Amino acid sequence: MRSRVPRQPASGQDVPRPDDDARLSAELAAVVAGARRRAVRDGDRQIDTAHLLHTLLESDPEVRAAFDGAPRIARLLGYLVQRSIGYGLRWQSTVEDSGALPVVTEAGGLSPVASAALEDACERAARRGEDLARGVDLLAALVTAPRARAVEVLTRAGIDARDLAARLDNDAKGCPEGCAVGGGGGGC
Repeated sequence: MRSRVPRQPASGQDVPRPDDDARLSAELAAVVAGARRRAVRDGDRQIDTAHLLHTLLESDPEVRAAFDGAPRIARLLGYLVQRSIGYGLRWQSTVEDSGALPVVTEAGGLSPVASAALEDACERAARRGEDLARGVDLLAALVTAPRARAVEVLTRAGIDARDLAARLDNDAKGCPEGCAVGGGGGGC
């Protein structure tokens, strides 16, 4: 019987860990580490965008505030849980890929789409004049990533990723530095 735990490199020091990226806030680095644990637990080959979305929703109040209330979040979390025990099983033997670039199977344990989303999150933070990417930066990157599994899960939960992306972009443009995105904190 084949093991469900993905093969890890013999020495973990020669593979870069995405949560060691100095451009990520401590909270976002913890999200990436949590997504890695979730991927290993689920028997997936790489951390994909759905792993990142699931961990973001569980750990980041600013990300939860970007959605329209508790019922939508509960439904989305329900689909994410189902993903790990049901329909997501079809993803286990495949690499999440946007189709835009050749597939690179080693990107610090991230799927190509998840790797690109983390890079985009860092670029979003830099455009805002911040050194560190936050959870909402990653959420905004995830919902605009082509062929992202996170977008597929959002769609199954009845959430329009384009509307969410537009709302996140509008909130980011209209909020002063340090303001809560998504209308949850009353800072805008």
